[in-house]
Amino acid sequence: MPTRLVHLAIDATDPGRLARFWAAALRWEVAAEEDGVANVWPQGYRYPDPIALPLVFLAVPEAKTGKNRVHLDLATESAAHQAAEVERLLGLGAVRADIGQGDVPWEVLADPDGNEFCVLDPRPVYQGIGPVAAVVTDCRDPAAVAGFWALASGWAPGNSVALSAGAVSLRSPAGVGPYLELLPSADAKTVKNRIHLDVAPELGEDQAAAVAALHAAGAAPAEVGQGSVSWIVLADPEGSEFCLLSPL
Repeated sequence: MPTRLVHLAIDATDPGRLARFWAAALRWEVAAEEDGVANVWPQGYRYPDPIALPLVFLAVPEAKTGKNRVHLDLATESAAHQAAEVERLLGLGAVRADIGQGDVPWEVLADPDGNEFCVLDPRPVYQGIGPVAAVVTDCRDPAAVAGFWALASGWAPGNSVALSAGAVSLRSPAGVGPYLELLPSADAKTVKNRIHLDVAPELGEDQAAAVAALHAAGAAPAEVGQGSVSWIVLADPEGSEFCLLSPL
């Protein structure tokens, strides 16, 4: 694999504020906060480790508009736990959100910046997984991009169940940490994704070789106003942005 999935990056008008919300929501910690960037991961976490996918909050001036194409699903262990988590998250500053979900067994909330996330009903496949069940991303054709994301993330097809028809699930081959779930969506992508995946080569491997491999698999250069930076911004075959970091 040319790269591995190392964290989930989230644009924020106030990274520190949003990091503190998510640290409390997941019962993790704010590991670092400086220069418009804040990192959140589990206490005692040794980066990078697929047992969890750290969150990185990045300062942007623009407020969120429209529904995100990427969101988090949170796991629960029982109906009582789900209800208690919803109330706890509302107390932390989340609000209920309506994205047209209708009558479903999960709860849709939004964080203080308006980013949607789901508090799932208890599902055996997510038992013991930790607070994050899955990173979910909308795709026009999940099957068509599944191979690309398996290559980019270093993850393999998982055994997540209860996905909608046409969805694809990936997970670390170590069998730990959250799933990456590609869900079919007819909604067109019109603006830069506010939440995106970050990948990186293994330490000692070559960033340029990783770029070449991802380009060969269907990635394309992307311009999001990044300027001169050490990472490389690319887009997957459907145009969703992601960042290729230096080897880690």
